[in-house]
Amino acid sequence: MLLAAVPVLAILGLMLGWRWSAARAGLVGLALAGMLAPSAFGFGGASAHGLAGEFAAVGAEGAFMAATILWILWPALALHHHQQQRGAIDAIRSGLGRLTAGRSLQALLVGWFLALFFEGAAGFGTPVALTAPILVGLGIPAVQAVVLALLGHAAGVSFGALGTPVLAQVALTGLDAVDIAWRTALLHALLGGLLMLFFMRVLATGVNADKPDQAREVLPIAWPVLAAGSFLLPSLALAALLGPELATLGGALAGGAIFTAVLRWRTRGHANPGPAPGLGRALWPYGVLIALVLFTRAPPVSGLLASVKLHWQWAGGYGGSMQPLVHPGTLLLLALLIGARLQHVPFKDVGSSLAHAARQLLPVSAALLAMLCLSRLMLHAGMIAALENAAVSGLGHSWSLVAPAVGALGSFVTGSATASNVLFTSLQAQTAQALGLPVALMVAAQGFGAAIGNIVCPHNIIAGAATVGLAGREADILRHTLWPCAMYLVAGGLLVAGLAIW
Repeated sequence: MLLAAVPVLAILGLMLGWRWSAARAGLVGLALAGMLAPSAFGFGGASAHGLAGEFAAVGAEGAFMAATILWILWPALALHHHQQQRGAIDAIRSGLGRLTAGRSLQALLVGWFLALFFEGAAGFGTPVALTAPILVGLGIPAVQAVVLALLGHAAGVSFGALGTPVLAQVALTGLDAVDIAWRTALLHALLGGLLMLFFMRVLATGVNADKPDQAREVLPIAWPVLAAGSFLLPSLALAALLGPELATLGGALAGGAIFTAVLRWRTRGHANPGPAPGLGRALWPYGVLIALVLFTRAPPVSGLLASVKLHWQWAGGYGGSMQPLVHPGTLLLLALLIGARLQHVPFKDVGSSLAHAARQLLPVSAALLAMLCLSRLMLHAGMIAALENAAVSGLGHSWSLVAPAVGALGSFVTGSATASNVLFTSLQAQTAQALGLPVALMVAAQGFGAAIGNIVCPHNIIAGAATVGLAGREADILRHTLWPCAMYLVAGGLLVAGLAIW
């Protein structure tokens, strides 16, 4: 078990202790896993393709997954560059300023509600890629902006992309979707205030960073309490009544509407009436994106578009698939092209933004490839299974305390809550049955942990850093997200254990 954990521990140590970039730390972790996999776990020993063939297959999987993530980052970066060049970010900032002059309240609207909306609608890295640059445009320092985007969308990851993570659990266990969804939402509802606490703590360190000689902006506690409750309670109600599909998307829409209404009421006479000049034009690409997401997720269109797949498979269980017509990257690219046209921007200028984004992604690609190859190697070599078996055999009835941490481990290694659920949901269900624990609750704990694991996942941090020009400084972001993740998992484990007994 200790040998299986060596690559992950090495990456954490190098990034946190020595502040290495994700690319350098990932290469070291990959090298360690490459040495341990054949020597300690027998990787490639029984393969007809030999060790070199197995390593090549792992590399192919890692490269394919990296391409699917870069397909999101490329149009997201291009969209941000396009919006900057056209003054759209300034118009959005002005629009928020007419609603409220407080930068903390503006950051709550963007980093909490908008990030949650994009998570519920598209998921798969879209929230951080879109909201972090907007937060930077509001004057939030880049590191804090990425951390806020990561923390702000985390409570909605369990139901991201219209409930995809939970739907994967339903397919694996046969449990009722509502039974899983409301328990998962309950865990977030009871503990989501802790996420908001960390969100506000990070916000306090960044909101006055560019004017340290001025009085620090202090936000009354009622606002973060209102923001947390406005999302978490509607999300719980939607999960219990309708299931996972609209728990995050609908919760973000309802919460944002409630928060904005209260904000308008409280600031009446102080905020400027009417929209900011150029705001409607600035919002066209985002409006198109929302329309595309809702259109492509609606039946029967969703089934028809999702039936188009790019799929490949090698002997030995290697392969990958992608649904290009419903992929967030495709929707982002279309939103950029259509939105730019509605803004009367020539396509040659859009091409310039796409080229600029491609150049930005060159150094990011190496880090993504290293981390993803490591995750695939650990999975195929049985290193993840070794960690699972050690946890099960060593913990027994204390399993409920670490069930959320297992979900977080899956997200850390795979970069996806859905992938974590695919990897560990069956283990959670089987362990619960063997130990006499509530199966639906343990499956919900898996989804809960997988959600918070996204804020420390190297792949997500690399992606977020790339959108605000922080490539190579991923360690600075991880240092801000590691403790919130750990505290949320500890609190979640205690809560799950208590609910299991009750």
